[in-house]
Amino acid sequence: MNTVSNMTPAAIPLTMSSRDIAELTCKDHFHVMRDLRAMHGQLGAMFGGSIQPWIHPQNGQTYDEYLLDKDTSLTLLLGYDVVARMKVVKRWQELEAQQVPKLPQTMAQALRLAAEQAEVLEQQAEQLALAAPKVEYVDRYVAANGAMGFRQVAKLLNAKEPEFRAFLEDNKILYRLGGVLTPYQIHTEAGRFSMKTGVSEQTEHAFAQARFTPKGVEWIAGLWGKHKATLALEGGAV
Repeated sequence: MNTVSNMTPAAIPLTMSSRDIAELTCKDHFHVMRDLRAMHGQLGAMFGGSIQPWIHPQNGQTYDEYLLDKDTSLTLLLGYDVVARMKVVKRWQELEAQQVPKLPQTMAQALRLAAEQAEVLEQQAEQLALAAPKVEYVDRYVAANGAMGFRQVAKLLNAKEPEFRAFLEDNKILYRLGGVLTPYQIHTEAGRFSMKTGVSEQTEHAFAQARFTPKGVEWIAGLWGKHKATLALEGGAV
């Protein structure tokens, strides 16, 4: 049947499909749809239902069906026999009973329910904490253009340079090559870094500097945000 949703009870209005009604009343769905279309035309705005597509599980074809509120489905049944009406009424009672929260009957049940709710809230808070930093950092980067150096990115993320440098090295993102922070090849190939080369005006020595591309900044902002959020959740200093 198409009547029960996976959402939290009472989160959405209850409905009953025309296919449910056809099954409960032992009528052909074609005839139920015919009756509903006639009702729809007569009731106009008072008709509490809408047509939605239904895919046949065997042939994969798409057909129409109505989703109806309680008043509309019971009004439809006025033209049906008393046994059919009773079956649908009882089905509505079952659906409405599913929306009523079950209260704990014992102290153990109450404690278990409280623990489950606390765990859900904790998981939601953790997910928000992990997601929020990335959103904040990326939003702040929207106005930035072009590649950015290590210090620019550290400043953008409000990160202390020694801590940020250690994070990059520990996570195999950058390594020191001749005293210069250099990205691992996998990250360069992924488009997260570009290399700026040139000659120093002061020493006339050639140099190479790794720079975060816009894609790299967004990527590292997410990793850094999760890192800081995890430290916060573990009781570390942010």
